[in-house]
Amino acid sequence: MGRDDGNPIHYAAVTRGTPVYAADGQQVGVVDEMVDNYREHILDGFVIEDGDGELRFVDAPEVARTAERAVRLTIDSAAAAQLPPPEKAPPSFSPRRSGRLGKLLGGNWRRR
Repeated sequence: MGRDDGNPIHYAAVTRGTPVYAADGQQVGVVDEMVDNYREHILDGFVIEDGDGELRFVDAPEVARTAERAVRLTIDSAAAAQLPPPEKAPPSFSPRRSGRLGKLLGGNWRRR
């Protein structure tokens, strides 16, 4: 590990651009986005940008540690190079509190 990653932090505090290192110490990319399972309040994974500018999805079990200056993975750099691209999530809808006119006109759902 040789580098000082800083103090451990909650996954939600990891910022975009934080370096991501494989288990063998190689930097495999930088954090592009944190993916949270909001309903269960758990980490789903990270979308990282690799050295070629490709986006890849790191599933939560492959994340060993989140710190102030780095994210460490449980997989080596060869496995990280094989990570899949992130999936596009379908839009989610939630009921809107509207009056009878809104229900009549079909305006009872909103896109998130």
